Amino acid sequence: MALSVPVGLSGEDNQKCPFTMPAKATNLNRYGAAIHVSRQLSVGSTVRVRNNRGTQLSARVVAQLAVSNGVSAYGIEFMEPGDISNGFWGISFPSLESRGATAQVAEQAGIARRKHSFSISRA
Repeated sequence: MALSVPVGLSGEDNQKCPFTMPAKATNLNRYGAAIHVSRQLSVGSTVRVRNNRGTQLSARVVAQLAVSNGVSAYGIEFMEPGDISNGFWGISFPSLESRGATAQVAEQAGIARRKHSFSISRA
C-alpha cells in the first residue's frame, strides 16, 4: 500500500554496530514493507520493527531498493507466521485469492514474500 508510517527499527548495521532508531515504512504489505533508514544494512540480516502500538516483529532484510541523500530503502520480510504479522500495520489486506495487481506491483518492487533463500556474497 502506498502509505508511509513511522516505525522504530533496531538491529546491527553492516559494520555490526547495534542501533535503535526511528525509520519510515512505505509500500506496506502483509509480508513486510520498504524501510527507509540512515544506516547501511546487510541483505540477509535480521532487524526488529516496532509499530506505533508498541508491537515488535523480526524481519529479514531481503533487498536494498534505493539510496537517496544518505537514506537507504530496504525491502524487509516479516519472519513470524502470517497470523501474527498480518495485523502489524493495522490494515486489513485483501485475501490472497483476490490480491491480483497489488501482488504483481509488490513483486516487481522486490518486497513481496520470497519463496527461496538468499545468499550473500562477500567481496
